[in-house]
Amino acid sequence: MQNITRHGSVAKILDDLGDCLELVPMDSHFNNVSVGLYVKNSVCTVWTFSHAEGAVDRMRVIRDQMVELGGVSPLKDTNDRFEFACGVLHVRPLKFLLAQAVRRSPDYAHPTGDMSIKDSKSSMVLRVASGESDGRWVYQVAGEGEARNPAVRLRMIVAGFVRYGEMEKVGETEVAFECGQRHDELVRLLLPYSRNISAVEGAAEAESLRGQMTTNTLGFTPT
Repeated sequence: MQNITRHGSVAKILDDLGDCLELVPMDSHFNNVSVGLYVKNSVCTVWTFSHAEGAVDRMRVIRDQMVELGGVSPLKDTNDRFEFACGVLHVRPLKFLLAQAVRRSPDYAHPTGDMSIKDSKSSMVLRVASGESDGRWVYQVAGEGEARNPAVRLRMIVAGFVRYGEMEKVGETEVAFECGQRHDELVRLLLPYSRNISAVEGAAEAESLRGQMTTNTLGFTPT
């Protein structure tokens, strides 16, 4: 991918950037500009059409936060591009990753230690363990504590990982990424979303409408 400058027509810039995977309408940490995530030939670019002073540096901060929160690999000698080392473009997780990188404080980091979180629908603590099985990295969801129907609840959370992580169900409470590789950072990112599908769906729909309004003013619509 050639170096992209902030000059030239929108159409030319979009041709260089590739397809828009996601757009965050307002970056509250930087002048409320819109921030988009684009992909071309499996290379992702964090981009804004804003000409505000410091915009390039802000895109670098967001890209670096995506590296930290999502475990993606930054491209050498760039400040706004990255790719997945596994070679597979994990589209749905990338959308959540961009939202977190834009909205969270630049110094935010995932909690350390085991992958666990309080369930939003019961008194259980949800835990995710992982390990290699049959040549692929598998994540197993378990719960500790009281729930009305623990087995059903865990299946719903597994369904959340399948939906939001584009993961494959490989057991009653086990999932794996399409690439079969280890992506602990993405699992930590997805766990809060996967425990509460209905709330996430409502927020995602509202965000999509805001994103469409923003992109329509630029004369294009993300794919």
